[in-house]
Amino acid sequence: MEPYLTSSIPTARRSGGKFAPLALALLFFLVWSATLPSTGAYDALDPNGNITIKWDVMQWTPDGYVAVVTMFNFQQYRHIQAPGWTLGWTWAKKEVIWSMVGAQTTEQGDCSRFKGNIPHCCKKDPTVVDLLPGTPYNMQIANCCKGGVINSWAQDPANAASSFQVSVGVAGTTNKTVRVPKNFTLKAPGPGGDSPYLASAVNGPGKNSFVPLVQCTSHMCPIRVHWHVKLNYKEYWRVKIAITNFNYRMNYTQWNLVIQHPNLDNLTQLFSFNYKALTPYGGINDTAMFWGVKYYNDLLMEAGPYGNAQSELLIKKDPSTFTFDKGWAFPRRIYFNGDNCVMPPPDSYPWLPNASSHMMNSMMMTILAVLSWLLIIAF
Repeated sequence: MEPYLTSSIPTARRSGGKFAPLALALLFFLVWSATLPSTGAYDALDPNGNITIKWDVMQWTPDGYVAVVTMFNFQQYRHIQAPGWTLGWTWAKKEVIWSMVGAQTTEQGDCSRFKGNIPHCCKKDPTVVDLLPGTPYNMQIANCCKGGVINSWAQDPANAASSFQVSVGVAGTTNKTVRVPKNFTLKAPGPGGDSPYLASAVNGPGKNSFVPLVQCTSHMCPIRVHWHVKLNYKEYWRVKIAITNFNYRMNYTQWNLVIQHPNLDNLTQLFSFNYKALTPYGGINDTAMFWGVKYYNDLLMEAGPYGNAQSELLIKKDPSTFTFDKGWAFPRRIYFNGDNCVMPPPDSYPWLPNASSHMMNSMMMTILAVLSWLLIIAF
């Protein structure tokens, strides 16, 4: 189902004092839909983003070795979110896993050839998952036990890695006899009919399955990003950003917003969001990443009066490029939690009137409307 989008330019109004002659309010709704599939792994706004898996042999054992496996999320703004990562590989020989710390395999496999001491896993192609927070300390190592969640490198580098320890047997005991596992696979939740966010929006548990989980809106999406050009000063312009959650049963923790606009290289002041400039094209600074302030608005609550996060940007104008005409003030691209927001076609952006007489007519209509309102209040 295609989401419904609206965009408009309200009637221009006169401002006084330090404001420019016209203070335009541009309203633009960008809607994110978890139902849209990804078109590929490459992201033009994060061209070097990757997840690196490091396999470190720490010590030798009588029939193998102990290794620490670490996954580094070097993606700038894409988290690995709940229900977390699943890691798999294929052993090069006939290796087994004697024990694990900080993770576990989903299946043991056929260990019938072993008597007495039974391995943790005998599968040729084991599948490993993270342990949950609150795991006993004797089963933990550093950077483990996060339920498979790994935050993005730019937003939270301290929590952008996940580790576990594995004791490998029947593997050889020297650098010449040990073989690195092959065919690594890393699965993580993302957009498409397998998304946990989509499931939360359409599946109700038990007796409450008939209760709508997403607030009914014209765009039929769980998240809306509202880009509002609020004020037009002589040397600056001011934008208000509001993110609204329409899902009644989904909180977004560690959310982030990535915006591409040519004037973001002159972002002067930001209120109530964190900010990091992204430079995916070398020296071109037209992409910014925003996320909530910890313990304040880093948790985007479920639908309701608290289900929104807001901020305002103050941006310095570049007189050679700045204009409100032909949709220039709107973002070129927006991601919410790494997913593409649905953008309207270029011809649907609002344009300013072509002639000054139209602008004068608009201002006259505004003045008349205000006078009428004042008269109604007076009576």
